[in-house]
Amino acid sequence: YYSSPLLLCYLYRKGSVCVYSLWHSLLLSPFPSLSGWGRWRNSEYQQFISILEETRKNHTHSNKKKLACYDFDFSHWPADFSWEEVSNPKLLSKAGVSLLKPEPKLRGAADSVLNSLRTLPCHIVSFLIAHSFGRRILYPGSVYLLQRAMRPMLQQGQARLIEECEGQRNKLVACDGNEIDTMFVDRRREEGRHGQTLVICCEGNAGFYEVGCMNTPLEGGYSVLGWNHPGFAGSTGVPFPQNEANAMDVVIQFAVHKLGFQLSDIMVYAWSIGGFTASWAVMSYPEIQALVLDASFDDLLPLALKVMPDSWNFVTQTLEFFLRYQGPVLLIRRTKDEIITTTGPEDIMSNRGNNLLLKLLQFRYPKVMTDDGVRAIRAWLAASNHVEEAAVYSSYEVDDDWCVSVLQSYKTERDVFFPWSVGEDMTLEGRRQLALFLARKYMRNFDSTHCTPLPYSEFAAPWGL
Repeated sequence: YYSSPLLLCYLYRKGSVCVYSLWHSLLLSPFPSLSGWGRWRNSEYQQFISILEETRKNHTHSNKKKLACYDFDFSHWPADFSWEEVSNPKLLSKAGVSLLKPEPKLRGAADSVLNSLRTLPCHIVSFLIAHSFGRRILYPGSVYLLQRAMRPMLQQGQARLIEECEGQRNKLVACDGNEIDTMFVDRRREEGRHGQTLVICCEGNAGFYEVGCMNTPLEGGYSVLGWNHPGFAGSTGVPFPQNEANAMDVVIQFAVHKLGFQLSDIMVYAWSIGGFTASWAVMSYPEIQALVLDASFDDLLPLALKVMPDSWNFVTQTLEFFLRYQGPVLLIRRTKDEIITTTGPEDIMSNRGNNLLLKLLQFRYPKVMTDDGVRAIRAWLAASNHVEEAAVYSSYEVDDDWCVSVLQSYKTERDVFFPWSVGEDMTLEGRRQLALFLARKYMRNFDSTHCTPLPYSEFAAPWGL
């Protein structure tokens, strides 16, 4: 099959194309017929087809449960929810939902035109790279060969979620037409305080909900909704930033309008590059309860430059717009992370999660994050284990009760949105204590590498006053 184009060229030069075409037709044409005959004679396949057709006509929960017993091409799965059911397409831009891009810098008209002409070749090359092998490097999970190799593992993981966790597989149609493969595990009827909270999981660049970070909140008894990036497993499309945001939007709409969760009952949990869509979610839906970012980073460009030439400056994904989110945030840093460090896992200060913490605190508490406050936090971030962390913390004689009282008093008296002006009239020692206290509340260290599954013991709801 795969060598036939080369063989055709060879036979064309020999003048034997007609003989080849006849041989090719006689050899390959019976196989589809034999496949169809075998399926028509198979009673189980006939039963599957009847259930599929019945589900398409009558999309009830009982029919869906019967259909979930079969593993088949997800493109034939009936759509369970569409973005159009709750949103007006006329109010949407052609590309999809807003990506919350930063405002462009103002320049003179002549300077802008000259600069555009000068950088045009670079933009063209960047576009070609990003839309060819660049996307596959950034999101290897979208490569068919990798999915083919992982198929047995994905099938086993999906079967476990359906059979053991009573998961419900759903197909969502985003505003760009991409079909998003999701899995929902409902724990609201079970005893326990976590079941009423829905954790939406955002996977990494080679992660799938079947074998990804869904398992961590499931162990804690949370209701969980996992989804696959566009182009991953049953999801269609390609994982470009706009498509990612469109997919995340329909997942949240589905959770609210179909599953019946309030935004205040939803927590977003992301691993690695999944922090991009998670950050977009909490910025677009600020009523979301909390955000947890595990092994994530502030900007993709420094990590891309570690393995690519400087001229290949086509990566622009950043998580910085989540800084404006007003809700609770928890950052989990892997102390032996080999992926999001710009030098190596042994250099913990090159972990881009450090930048994420510093930028978050500098936005929320600018009066606390003076040079001395930043210096104290950097000393704490340089600690590679819990013993060193405790030593740094005790060296600054941090009084946790005093820090809580200061923050609580400020919130009670003013109750304002971030950024806060707390620490404005505080002593140098007080600002250092408060900076270290906030750093330890906003970030937890996990002594592991980038791809190690996060145990539930390390997963927690973010701190809040």
